[in-house]
Amino acid sequence: MAKNQQIAIDARHYDVILAPHITEKSTLLSEHNGVVFKVANDATKPQIKEAVEALFGVKVTGVNTIVAKGKTKRWKGKPYTRTDMKKAIVTLADGDTIDVTSGI
Repeated sequence: MAKNQQIAIDARHYDVILAPHITEKSTLLSEHNGVVFKVANDATKPQIKEAVEALFGVKVTGVNTIVAKGKTKRWKGKPYTRTDMKKAIVTLADGDTIDVTSGI
């Protein structure tokens, strides 16, 4: 039964971390041991820290989160709102790195 619990824990971590967020700013941040991820909107900082440490095998020293509100756009004349997106800036301990270009 312990194996089933391990699978459930891993699945939960994959539900928290959705994708890396690769931009010019995030690549500049990688010089200072920072990595940016798109995360679930209901994810908390301790959950994000636990998920990154479990999935990538690194030591996390800090987690900062940002909620980018969805923009209002128009399509065929009708307005709609893009979904909100939560980003997490994860600071890693010295010596630890994550290669976001490779898959999890």
